[in-house]
Amino acid sequence: MSALNAKLAAALASRDARNIRRRLPDPSSAASPPYTDFSSNDYLSLAASPLLRARLLAALAAAPDALGSGGSRLLVNGAQHTALEDRLRTFFAADAALLFNSGFDANAGFFACVPQPGDILLADEHIHASVHDGARASRLPPPARRTFAHNDLRALRTELLRARADLPAGASVFVAVESVYSMDGTLAPLADIVHITETLFPHRNALLVVDEAHATGIYGPCGRGLVASLRLERRVFARLHTFGKALASSGAVVLTSPLVRDYLLNFARPLIYTTALANTSIVAASCAFDLLQDGTASALAETLHAITAYLLSRLRTALARIPPHILRLPPHLSSPTTKQTPAQTHPPAPIVPLLTPLARPLSAHLRTRGMNARPISWPTVPKGADRVRVCVQARTSRADVDRLVEALSVWAEGVVRAEGQALGVECKL
Repeated sequence: MSALNAKLAAALASRDARNIRRRLPDPSSAASPPYTDFSSNDYLSLAASPLLRARLLAALAAAPDALGSGGSRLLVNGAQHTALEDRLRTFFAADAALLFNSGFDANAGFFACVPQPGDILLADEHIHASVHDGARASRLPPPARRTFAHNDLRALRTELLRARADLPAGASVFVAVESVYSMDGTLAPLADIVHITETLFPHRNALLVVDEAHATGIYGPCGRGLVASLRLERRVFARLHTFGKALASSGAVVLTSPLVRDYLLNFARPLIYTTALANTSIVAASCAFDLLQDGTASALAETLHAITAYLLSRLRTALARIPPHILRLPPHLSSPTTKQTPAQTHPPAPIVPLLTPLARPLSAHLRTRGMNARPISWPTVPKGADRVRVCVQARTSRADVDRLVEALSVWAEGVVRAEGQALGVECKL
């Protein structure tokens, strides 16, 4: 074995020993045998929608260009790409829109080039890896790349005050958050974040960037996201919306000013040095936005929120009997949310983390019962925060939820019994 292969094999063996090695799931798991899906981020179930499929096939048949894109946007600027950007600019009430091949590319490209020397980046500690990758590629030195405790307004205020003291004249502070966080299903307190940044930086040199990847399609008027729901469009520097989750397509859009759009066209390497989205993806995204605009998606979102509420109600009852060191909900979901002002109240996200140190055994147990919910462990989440992440879709039925909760109870009963046997006592729920 070569020196390089030995090092690579050792790194993988180390992950095996810690039970954190990543592997692709069985490609047959989605179809044979049939599993109830609790892992997909197809929140509106549009990937299985006959209506969307029919619209897409008809639109592809009528499209002048259905395949490929011809190259980079800077070499071949397809008419369909420009038309979709114009449509999204209007739909999201933005000044400018720019397509990227993925949300990862959009975040990495934006944060690698837009922050300037002397600027400071403050990111929620749970921000997506793409923001960290972009920041590491930027011209910001490590001391200028900072995080604050997740959704902690006091911590954000402290870091903003510190940044204000450190900031050179003419520099800016970027605040990066997600409206809905993919691992915990927490919602950012966007109205409070905007208020704090504007209060501490009245000259508007604190710039809020909001990743709406997991809110697109399921929150806000016609699925425009939490920023639009709170009417903050004019007070947010940039927004990111992706098409590969609730919209069952691929690609992403950055909504910002015409100046920043032009800057990204000139300096965002993930945009400049890659082939643009295929025309098929553009048509698919356009068809999905048809369903957002005609109200179809809003009805699906209401169904989604109702089944999520049902799941949480059942889980709270069932988990009350289970020792929390075995299985529990995170604090923000363990009891019904305290009502806030109407502008700040939103339904819980369709992302429900089941915290357990036995995430892989629990996931395996669910698969034996015909359900697919994936385990998540470090380094995707912090050490000690392992969980099985349950994602709900609009097509999830109450019967599906009941089966899931029953399977969780059966599994927990077995764990409690095994713990008792290890101690030489009889234990049961």
